[in-house]
Amino acid sequence: MLSDEIYENLIYTGERHVSIAESPELREQTVLVNGVSKTWAMTGWRIGFAAAPADIAEGMERLQGQSTSNPSSVSQQAALRALTGDMETANAMRDTFAARRDLVVERLVRIPGIQLQPPEGAFYAFPDLSERIRRAKNGVKDSVTLCDYLIDEARIVCVPGSAFGMEGHLRLSYAVGEREIQDGLDRMDAALQRM
Repeated sequence: MLSDEIYENLIYTGERHVSIAESPELREQTVLVNGVSKTWAMTGWRIGFAAAPADIAEGMERLQGQSTSNPSSVSQQAALRALTGDMETANAMRDTFAARRDLVVERLVRIPGIQLQPPEGAFYAFPDLSERIRRAKNGVKDSVTLCDYLIDEARIVCVPGSAFGMEGHLRLSYAVGEREIQDGLDRMDAALQRM
């Protein structure tokens, strides 16, 4: 099993992240992948890591050693500092994302024709706009054409749910400031009313 645990520290519900590798019967069958890009906002640093049973790790090392270059020493030192330092800054960032999440949820649930399960972690909302798409009279027929429409009409960049196997949904990031969120959702609401 491959378990991507990149969002393990960005949980807003007070729950504790539980890794699949904590299950003794699955530990020897699991490859964990993680990195510093989300918790420590180091997306451009390109530092990731994995934990795997020794035989799998050896194969990963042989393959990776021939296909990628190494991160710079500066990036490695920054990642080391992030991973070994205290979590104060990361926790403050998580709290900021939680407040932004609350704002996005509050705004999206007020827009008619949108269904939303509030996100419990990460920094994306994944609203279901299937009803709005079905009622569209302007050529919007799926999540891809809805994203095209929103970028043209509202200057909002989002990812179609079809990229995640969830047609009719959109992935909206709230890794921007509250003002940008408010402005973007105002433009989105207005554009949806014109569909």
